[in-house]
Amino acid sequence: MKVRAISDLHLASAVNRDALEALADHGDDWLIVAGDVGEKFEHQRFAFETLTRRFARVIWVPGNHDLWAIPEEPGARPMAGQERYNALVDCARSFGVITPEDPYPVFDGAGGARLIAPLFLLYDYSFRPDHVSRDEMIAWAREGNAVCADETFLAPDPWSSREAWCAHRIAVSEARLTALPPDLPTILVNHYPLRADLITIPRIPRFVPWCGTRQTEDWHRRFNASVVISGHLHTRRTDWRDGTRFEEVSLGYPRQWDQRRGIAPYLRDIWPPPMASAST
Repeated sequence: MKVRAISDLHLASAVNRDALEALADHGDDWLIVAGDVGEKFEHQRFAFETLTRRFARVIWVPGNHDLWAIPEEPGARPMAGQERYNALVDCARSFGVITPEDPYPVFDGAGGARLIAPLFLLYDYSFRPDHVSRDEMIAWAREGNAVCADETFLAPDPWSSREAWCAHRIAVSEARLTALPPDLPTILVNHYPLRADLITIPRIPRFVPWCGTRQTEDWHRRFNASVVISGHLHTRRTDWRDGTRFEEVSLGYPRQWDQRRGIAPYLRDIWPPPMASAST
């Protein structure tokens, strides 16, 4: 019995959909899906129906692609902002998937109990370099061909800006985490990395403003995190900060993973820790 994680399934791709459908049953294992399932609700439903049949419990957080205001049908009114997020939560719940709006579950298996906290925090552009002002940021990113499509597709309605929506989500999440028992270790899950020093994207280095917020830099210490999970960057890696393991668990677009292997090898073992898991 393990907790595993993956993100950035990007199910608009038929290759990724076929690979997900071919995934074997994982019995009593839990799965964390750290955002970017796909741009349409048909992608979300396909993922949730498929994964809840293969894992004992599925936990989900939204990514930016999930929140894009994309019409489900040509000419249809796209849902955006908070309305879209609420509809995504309802969709997940209809399959029994745990969302950031639900009570945090506790995984109590080998390695000791860990509370899993799915978070929806967004970003506030504060990861941009200190010498780049907010007003100059888009032009600076455009020089590096790195302007995020969120600027076109991710509407913050009814908030005045993505920064305002991010501030609201931080306040909501911080209050919930602060109320947790301080002696219960956690696994924090967010689509975006919680720290700027975890971002390694040499192909588009000026993409960093769309990757998180400086306000969460110490959350792994404040909230007793054994592991912090994120996606978004499409750079699978493990990092350590202050004794906490940080896992970037993206699958990515078809060109970014080995299709001959299938999806299973890209499921990251989260808890128990890989070494402990290998010995039990």
